[in-house]
Amino acid sequence: MKGVVLAGGSGTRLRPLTRVVNKHILPIYDEPMIYYPVKTLLDAGIEDILVISNAEHIGKYMELLELDFDANFSYKVQSEPKGIAHGVSLAEEFVDGEDFAVILGDNILLGDLSEEVKQFEETEEGAKIFLKQVDEPAAYGIAWVDGEEVTKIEEKPDHPDSDHAVIGLYLYHADVFEKIEDLTPSDRGEYEITDVNKRYVDEGTLGFEEVQGRWFDSGTPEGLFQASKAARDRKT
Repeated sequence: MKGVVLAGGSGTRLRPLTRVVNKHILPIYDEPMIYYPVKTLLDAGIEDILVISNAEHIGKYMELLELDFDANFSYKVQSEPKGIAHGVSLAEEFVDGEDFAVILGDNILLGDLSEEVKQFEETEEGAKIFLKQVDEPAAYGIAWVDGEEVTKIEEKPDHPDSDHAVIGLYLYHADVFEKIEDLTPSDRGEYEITDVNKRYVDEGTLGFEEVQGRWFDSGTPEGLFQASKAARDRKT
C-alpha cells in the first residue's frame, strides 16, 4: 500500500499564524505538524509516501522530511486549491494501480492503524473511512451508520442527528480515480471528497472504522493547542 499526505491549503482557520507560514510546519509540541501524518503512515507499514502541496511550500517539505524519516518520498504540486478530491486525483500516477491511504496534513492521530490497513489490503472493492464521535458535529463531514453499514454522509450538515465525524484519513483502491473524474465542483468551487465517498455509499461498499486512539483536527487554534498538549503528555 502507498500513502498520500495532502498538505496544501491556505490555513485560513489559523490566521494570523498562517499568513506567512504554511500551517503544516506549525509545531505540535516539539515537531512540525506534518510529521504526525507521516508517522501515522509509517507506523501502519506504509513507506512509499507522496506529499502534495502548493508550489510555494513543496520545496520546504523536500528539505524537511528527508532529514528525519527513512521513507520513499515523492512530491507533487497542487497548483490550485480545488478541494481534497482534486488533490487525491493528482496521486493517480504515483499510486499506479495499488491500494493507498490518504491523510490530511492537519490530522493528528495518536494510535496504531496498522491492523485496519492490513484488513483493507485484503479486500478487492470499496473504500474505508474513519470515524470519531465529536461534540460539535456540524463542523465536520458526518456519517450515519447502521450496524456495520454507512447509510449516509453529509458535509457539515446544519443540525445533524449523528455525531460521527469523518476524520481526514481514507483508504481507497485505484477505482477511486474513476469516481473523481465524474465529479462536478460543489457550490464553493471544490471537488469534495464527501461526494466521492457518497458514491461508495450508493454502491454499498463504504466501510468504516471507529478510531479508538486520540484524534485532533489541528487546523484550528484550539485543535492545535489540544494536539500539542496531548503530544507533550505522551513524551513527558
